[in-house]
Amino acid sequence: MKKNYYNEHSSNTNNVSNDSQEILQVKTTNVNILLNRVRLEEKQTFNKRILVSLSLILSISLLAVFLIIQS
Repeated sequence: MKKNYYNEHSSNTNNVSNDSQEILQVKTTNVNILLNRVRLEEKQTFNKRILVSLSLILSISLLAVFLIIQS
């Protein structure tokens, strides 16, 4: 009987460890997806800031040139 109990306990432990490994892999995948999303959002935000800055500089420059020409 002891041998059977040991075998059942051993197989139970293997199942639990396999389940926990699968859960860890799923969590890791979800974390990677989230990190990639954050990086993508940061890149998009940076590009928007560059575009707004360039537009502002261009409009100020055009206004300055227009005012110089009219003077």
